[in-house]
Amino acid sequence: MARFTLPRDLYHGKGTLETLKTLKGKRAMVVVGGGSMKRFGFLDRTVAYLKEAGMEVALFEGVEPDPSVETVLKGAETMRAFNPDWIVSIGGGSPIDAAKAMWAFYEYPDTTFESLTIPFNFPTLRTRAKFCAIPSTSGTATEVTAFSVITDYAKGIKYPLADFNITPDVAIIDPDLAMTMPPKLTAHTGMDAITHAIEAYVSTLHCDYTDPLALHAIKMVGENIAASYKGDASARAKMHNAQCLAGMAFSNALLGIVHSMAHKTGAAYSGGHIVHGCANAMYLPKVIKYNAREKAAADRYAEIARFISLPGKNADEGVTSLINHIKTLNKSLDIPTGIKDYEGGIINEKEFLEKLPKVAELAVGDACTGSNPRKVTPAEMEKLLRCCFYDTEVDF
Repeated sequence: MARFTLPRDLYHGKGTLETLKTLKGKRAMVVVGGGSMKRFGFLDRTVAYLKEAGMEVALFEGVEPDPSVETVLKGAETMRAFNPDWIVSIGGGSPIDAAKAMWAFYEYPDTTFESLTIPFNFPTLRTRAKFCAIPSTSGTATEVTAFSVITDYAKGIKYPLADFNITPDVAIIDPDLAMTMPPKLTAHTGMDAITHAIEAYVSTLHCDYTDPLALHAIKMVGENIAASYKGDASARAKMHNAQCLAGMAFSNALLGIVHSMAHKTGAAYSGGHIVHGCANAMYLPKVIKYNAREKAAADRYAEIARFISLPGKNADEGVTSLINHIKTLNKSLDIPTGIKDYEGGIINEKEFLEKLPKVAELAVGDACTGSNPRKVTPAEMEKLLRCCFYDTEVDF
């Protein structure tokens, strides 16, 4: 038996933020990030709309990029003091992901973070509150997914939490919010979206319900990401929809080792974080080449290439065309080709090599690895990560 789960209501289009006026409840806790939603006036509008709906409103502000376990626990404590029946999170993937995890600890104070890291092991939610997600970035699609990524900084590990319980009840996809993204964030989140769609399409759990969403998202991103990066408003709105469609696909088909690698390299090095979307963009061409050794995966990649009108008379040529397509997109977005060149070389080579065996082991054990179309061993993962660091060819 397979399952396909989405939010109960999804509102999309310019100006749909005011849908908040229609929510029914007594108290709403708004979870938000570092300040961009406040600077651009969207936080004030959110609070005003919720008050117009007759609710008392409290704020939890300052969720950091790559939210921590500590932030999640602090937010849940704040929620327990306020007792909301709606949790509303607005901003990028970080505050929404954090709010999802807060939700579990709010309703179940005695649960442990370790128990939540076990895939599909959340307790039953909605005993105290419903959840509304409003994204301002066009990449994570956390507003429609069963996933949340939380970082344990003590261990230097990002954990993808997975459970259909944390799929939001309401998603508001208003492109006005996406217009606030700076170019680099637009690039990284956009490549995160196309990675979601490609990994969902070749996942071992893909199905007739997820395939059309993934293919159309891949097509939309390819057609709009470069213009969106340059600030075109129409393309930016298209990207906001495309990332949501990709999210619908991967939330139900799951992902693969591009994401496993991004999760486990993101917070592993003392020089700085590797931004998630940028990591996906750098790793994706290498992983396509690796996975394509599996015939079923090669055929699926070739289907993507045909769908978006890339050249290729057979599966091998289709795979090559798709890899080149991703590389061309990365180049147009000023994304580096390897980890060693990321942000001018902030990831130290010696540290990377010292930590490589452990990072590879953790990546193989990541929740996303199980649905990858080709099995991977820790030794193969080490080789793959080396290729991603030095930008060398995958030939195994």
